[in-house]
Amino acid sequence: MAKEVTTTSEEGFSATNDIREFETEIDATGEDAPDTLEAVLAAYGSCYVPALRVGGQQRDVDELGRIEIGVTGELNDDDKLESIDFDIRVEADVDDEKGEAIVERAFELCKVHDALKESLHAEASFEGNAF
Repeated sequence: MAKEVTTTSEEGFSATNDIREFETEIDATGEDAPDTLEAVLAAYGSCYVPALRVGGQQRDVDELGRIEIGVTGELNDDDKLESIDFDIRVEADVDDEKGEAIVERAFELCKVHDALKESLHAEASFEGNAF
């Protein structure tokens, strides 16, 4: 099985991505749409949400409720990603030990995490009963 995306740019640095029946815009300059690194960070966070939910279920927390992940990507002098941090907050009342177990399991499940070079694997904080 393969995943397919068609990326088209008519001019400039902006591109349209056709993903099945969906269309997204990415603008390398960040002027007209999210830039490429913002898109990577959004994909990482979006992939990590279901991984957290499954990781929670596998660690005896059936429902995490609302999940909010603040994803921060620090850039180096060449404007490339140097590090990524997740600030994870969940609605469920989860203690720190269980939260750490869920976070670690979610990293094992997250496909975007697996696709990034090791130096970009996100550092994560976790807060239960946050809402």
